[in-house]
Amino acid sequence: MKACNLILFFYILFCSACESVDPELDESICESEERLSNLNERNFGMGFTTWPYDATTESVENTYSFISKNSSIYAEHLDNKIPWDSWIKNEPLPEGFLNDVTSRKQKRINGLDLLLSVSVLNSNRTNIIEDYQGNIPEYQQLDDPAIVNAYVAHLNYLIDQLEPDYLIISIESNELLINTPSKWPEFKRLMQNVKSQIAQNHPDLPLSESITLHNWYAPEVENPDAFIDEIQNYISDYDFTAISFYPFFKGLKTSEDFQLAFDFLHENTNKTIAFVETTMIAEDLEVSGLNLAIDGNECSQKIYLESLLLNAEEQDYEFIIWWAHRDYDALWETFDESIKDLGKIWRDTGLLDEEGNERQSYKLWQEILAL
Repeated sequence: MKACNLILFFYILFCSACESVDPELDESICESEERLSNLNERNFGMGFTTWPYDATTESVENTYSFISKNSSIYAEHLDNKIPWDSWIKNEPLPEGFLNDVTSRKQKRINGLDLLLSVSVLNSNRTNIIEDYQGNIPEYQQLDDPAIVNAYVAHLNYLIDQLEPDYLIISIESNELLINTPSKWPEFKRLMQNVKSQIAQNHPDLPLSESITLHNWYAPEVENPDAFIDEIQNYISDYDFTAISFYPFFKGLKTSEDFQLAFDFLHENTNKTIAFVETTMIAEDLEVSGLNLAIDGNECSQKIYLESLLLNAEEQDYEFIIWWAHRDYDALWETFDESIKDLGKIWRDTGLLDEEGNERQSYKLWQEILAL
C-alpha cells in the first residue's frame, strides 16, 4: 500500500468537507420514526462485509456469526493483491492467497446470498493492483492479452471457489478516471474483454463494476458534466448499478444532503441499484496527520441509514451492504503507523461501537431487517 499517496489523495478528497462545517444536528430528530412509519415490508437485501473489528481469530468468527444473524446477504471484499505471476506464468498460487480464499470458502454462510467484490485497481485507484511480491506486472497497455487472460483466470478461480450470487469485477472504477485519466481508454477495453469472458463462462451470474457515488455526484474534475456523462454511459451495459458511497467524504450529514445524492443517482441510471459498500461515521472524525476534522455522531449515522433504507424501498434497490458491523479500534491499533491515519477514516462507522454496544442505527437495522 502506498500510504503517502493515499494520505495525499484523502487530504484532497476531504478538503471540501473540512472547509464547510455544518451546524450541529438536532439529535431529537433521531427519536422520530415518522419517515419509516409507512414501511411495512422490505423488498431489498441487507448485509455487511466481513471486515473484522480486531486482528484475532475470535473477531473473525464473531463477525461471521453476527452477519449470519443480522443479514440476508453479505460481501467478501478482495481489494488487496492479485497473484499476477502465477496466472501469467502458470505457476503455483501463493500460499497466502490460497489460505485466504480457503478461509472465506470454509466460512460461507448458509442461507445468505453472497456478493463477491474484486478489485483490479490498486488502493490509490491509479493503476492495476500489485502482486504478492508488491510488484505490478509489465504491460504496454492495460488491455494486453496477458493482463486480460490473467484477470479472467483470477475471477474464474474465485467464482468457482466461493460461488457468489453477485460479482463486482472492479471496485470503484471511476476513481481511475479522476486519478489517472490517461489510462481510462485502455482500462475500459480491459474491462470490456473481462466482462465478455466472465459473462460467457457464467451467464447466470449478475455482473457489475462499482462506482463511488460521492465522486460521481460531486466530481472535483475539470469538466464535471462530461465526467458524469462518461460514467453514466460506462455503467449502462452492466446487469445492475453498483454503488460505493461514503457521504461524509463530501461533508453530507442531513437527510436533505443525502437525498440530493440519491436523486442524482436515480436520475442517472435506469438499472437496478445495489449499494455494495457504504457507511457513515458515528463519532467525530479527527485525523491530525491529514489536518482533518469532521463532526459525526450517532444521530447523523442514523439519519443516513434511515435515508438509505427509505430509498432502497422506494426505488427497489437490490441490496445494501454496510461496510463494518462494529467499530474496529482494536484492529486499528495493530496497523502500521504509516497507514493509521488512513485507517482511522472508517474506524468509527459500525452499528456497534468498539465495545460491542448497540448504536441507534443498529436498532433501526434490526427493525427493517425483520420486515
